[in-house]
Amino acid sequence: MTQKYDNLIGGEWVAGGAYTPNINPSNLADVIGDYTQASAAQLDQAVQAARAAFPAWSTSGIQARADALDKIGSEILARREELGILLAREEGKTKPEGIGEATRAGNIFKFFAGECLRLAGEIVPSVRPGISVEVTREPLGVIGLITPWNFPIAIPAWKIAPALAYGNCVVFKPADLVPGCAWALAEIISRSGIPAGVFNLVMGRGSVIGDPLVNHPGVDGISFTGSQGVGGRIAQQCAANLKKVQLEMGGKNPQVILDDADLAQAVELCVQSAFFSTGQRCTASSRLIVTDGIYTKFVEAVKARMAGLKVGDALQAGIDIGPVSSLSQLEQDLSYVDIGQAEGAVLVAGGQRVTCGTEGFYMAPALLTDTTAGMRINREEVFGPVASIIRVKGYEEALAESNNTPFGLSSGIATTSLKYATHFKRHSQAGMVMVNLPTAGVDYHVPFGGRKGSSYGSREQGRYAQEFFTIVKTAYTLS
Repeated sequence: MTQKYDNLIGGEWVAGGAYTPNINPSNLADVIGDYTQASAAQLDQAVQAARAAFPAWSTSGIQARADALDKIGSEILARREELGILLAREEGKTKPEGIGEATRAGNIFKFFAGECLRLAGEIVPSVRPGISVEVTREPLGVIGLITPWNFPIAIPAWKIAPALAYGNCVVFKPADLVPGCAWALAEIISRSGIPAGVFNLVMGRGSVIGDPLVNHPGVDGISFTGSQGVGGRIAQQCAANLKKVQLEMGGKNPQVILDDADLAQAVELCVQSAFFSTGQRCTASSRLIVTDGIYTKFVEAVKARMAGLKVGDALQAGIDIGPVSSLSQLEQDLSYVDIGQAEGAVLVAGGQRVTCGTEGFYMAPALLTDTTAGMRINREEVFGPVASIIRVKGYEEALAESNNTPFGLSSGIATTSLKYATHFKRHSQAGMVMVNLPTAGVDYHVPFGGRKGSSYGSREQGRYAQEFFTIVKTAYTLS
């Protein structure tokens, strides 16, 4: 019998009205488990439980919070291989990538355990004699967290950990495609010593519980990571309800390759940025902007490197790229390859569905050349192992082309020139800039976020997380 997994509401495991199977995209015969679907009424119960728990939790001792988060982080790290395998089974990342993501999640909870003890305020003099002024931060309230399927344990961790660290209560809705890691994380949190109702897990479709969570009057803020279309709608809903909102919505990230770049280094960082994790990262580099002098050598070297990539079951040793996460995502990826060619691009490598030892959603990474800035392949986020190359004359054109996008999450440059590297860091219109590094891959203790259509609201991760999860209070005292 397939194991069944329930929601966590008010400290109790609660079954929904139905269960849906969680299928391994590497092996469609492998059912990870049956996960319950919450109803709108159960979503309301979770919010009410969080509201009831908030007064005590928000004023509780910071040592208790720190201890609970440290315990969560320690258990995640101790079980990183088990959790990494679960992640690989349900999302399709390779096993090493899954273990790496689980490790990151554990480190995030450890970091915010320390932040519980580092939250500071100010005491400043008033312009009026005999009056003192204190500036402090307090928790926002009940936070609704909505996370995507591509990082099913790390992104929940970097939202849940600061929310709890700063004294908020949480209602967590993971992506319907990847409930397994969310449930495993919730189960760990449930045994950490955090009081009932402080953290709640509701699994199900966004059409059933997503909108009710965003619009619930008992929710004080929404932190969302996902598509630009859904994020824009959430922003409108939160504005209408005067609700605090934080959005991360993807990118169309450029990687510039200049004539003076170290060719081997440039090829490796581009291949990693564009194709590893099956290209299913909002920081993935899908636009490779290459200058004339290195263009021909670069294209040939990337093709040779791609020929050596191994696509297959995410749990098998030696695999570089696992499956696409779902059939619908695979169909979207393949359609963009067709769209690019219809617009005049040349497919020089990959781009087709492949078969492996098990039935799964496998795709050979695709490389398109002869593309121009106005093509859909260079304007819209594909979110798969598809990269296009844009040829430019020199640095100035490369910089202009890198900024020619409605997104602004991450960007990169490969160069040995300090002059160009310094100029690019200042003038790239992105929230994160990488020099001689992949555009995908960020630390957990520094801010994460972008510009333009990629992000809205304050930054995630690191100490900057307090900007969303707390509110500022100014108190005056007559001495």
